[in-house]
Amino acid sequence: MLTDKVVVITGGAGLLGRTFCEAVVANNATCIIADINEENGTVAINGIKAKYPTASIFFHELDINSKESVLNLIDSINKQFGRVDAIVNNAYPRNRSYGKHFFDVAYDDFCENVNINLGGYFLVSQQFASFFIKQGYGNIVNISSIYGVVPPRFEVYDGTQMTMPVEYAVIKSGLIHLTKYMAKYLKGKNIKVNAISLGGIEDKQPESFLKKYKEHCLNKGMLNANDISGSLIYLLSDHSKYVNGQNVVVDDGFTL
Repeated sequence: MLTDKVVVITGGAGLLGRTFCEAVVANNATCIIADINEENGTVAINGIKAKYPTASIFFHELDINSKESVLNLIDSINKQFGRVDAIVNNAYPRNRSYGKHFFDVAYDDFCENVNINLGGYFLVSQQFASFFIKQGYGNIVNISSIYGVVPPRFEVYDGTQMTMPVEYAVIKSGLIHLTKYMAKYLKGKNIKVNAISLGGIEDKQPESFLKKYKEHCLNKGMLNANDISGSLIYLLSDHSKYVNGQNVVVDDGFTL
């Protein structure tokens, strides 16, 4: 479905990113892992190539909060391949204080997390959109969340040390609207901008949490990265040519 496309995935060495990269190369595209951690990127590439020996996959260092870094990435890929077909905004930077309960969140930490995350998505999208205009086409996919769509179901966290961080809700809801804003702003430029809002991703959470979470779903409950990959491939492919400005919810019915 993606034969000969050149796809950049920020945070491509992470939990979701690596699976997304694997799905992209499995569909015959060239994939660029754009990540701040080269060591993790190398591990990801080696793992993917062990499964797909002929995979066209490369690593480029990227700090999504640095305009210079973003421009260097675009220039490097364009020189190497002559084009960039799509950028997937998947990175999730946060500071060391991220994840606290509402009344424990310091103002400075709140501002910093929103800035480095949502601000980073803005910066990457802005610079790639500028390049896409010159190129004549492009595709931006933002990875958002169901908690950008609906308020948290705090009851699923009862009995655990977990919570749904307020920064996360602000970032992901803002990202969905940023997606729509960019799609409309880039009208007539042959550039698609869409978001995928994920349901919860299983990552060694307590069994009590998983059980409560599943009660709000229709079938499986918590998802994994593979459950999201099909929707990403669709948005990256020509099958979604006229899907623009949309937020695709993949959550096993959690938001119903």
